[in-house]
Amino acid sequence: MKKKNVKLVVVGSLALDSVETPFEKKKDLLGGSVSYACAAASFFAKTGMVAIAGQDFPPAYIDLYKKFGIDQSGLSLVKGRTFRWSGVYEANMIDRRTISTELNVFASFSPELPAAYKGAPFVLLGNIAPVLQLHVLNQVRKPKFVVADTMDLWINTAKKPLMEVISRVNMLMLNDGEARQLTGEYSILKCAAQILAWGPEYVVIKKGEHGALLFSKKGLFIVPAYPVEEVCDPTGAGDSFAGGFMGALAGSSTVNERTVRQSLISGSVVASFTVEGFSLNKLTKVSKGDVRQRLAGLKRMTSAA
Repeated sequence: MKKKNVKLVVVGSLALDSVETPFEKKKDLLGGSVSYACAAASFFAKTGMVAIAGQDFPPAYIDLYKKFGIDQSGLSLVKGRTFRWSGVYEANMIDRRTISTELNVFASFSPELPAAYKGAPFVLLGNIAPVLQLHVLNQVRKPKFVVADTMDLWINTAKKPLMEVISRVNMLMLNDGEARQLTGEYSILKCAAQILAWGPEYVVIKKGEHGALLFSKKGLFIVPAYPVEEVCDPTGAGDSFAGGFMGALAGSSTVNERTVRQSLISGSVVASFTVEGFSLNKLTKVSKGDVRQRLAGLKRMTSAA
């Protein structure tokens, strides 16, 4: 059987997470932006990862990536310990406190794309240092669509390279607080207008459990969050949203306002499955049919007809 070419490349962190919620405590879970984004994207398109892990990375997690059909040509397993993060969620399952962060081998991460990845049409730059995002952008060959995620840390410490990243990507993703911090504006409408003026065709401002807002020259589109009965673990929801979106867009091949909006809805749906379990546990039990069913349900919920 002919091996499928990777349509989407995801670059970011890979971690072992220890998570405590008001109800449960779990140790050494598979985490990191690459894990969540690639798993979410795999429902729609052939996806490859670029990440680094240490010798302590469990073989069972490598097998889990294989189960999702994720190409691991860009995964480097090196001497040392894998990036580790631990955190505690408050009773509202939204606010969380970081207890510890151990960068370990991730501290020396310099993403190098395999030759087969450099021509991939879709690229998702996970929440890593802007200089590393630029390093990736300098390796890819005329991609069709590139998305960059960012956070308050890089806005505070690496704004100059971040601004260069913003000028070179098709879409920037960030949350509402980060949008205000980046632009110095309070109105989300003004924040989006300023970011669009810096170069991207699209800006997605995430609002957690309340969904997200898409801004473009064609206006505003509200991306609803699919309501779930019980949130088990919110970790990775944003990365699943981004990965599901990019996977769906890569699967559609055509990029325009309509497919971007539709793909964001797909990302919202996949993220809703993620939060119903720890790590990737719920996603391993989800089929493409389950995703289609929930997509149809979200369309019914948001239709006035």
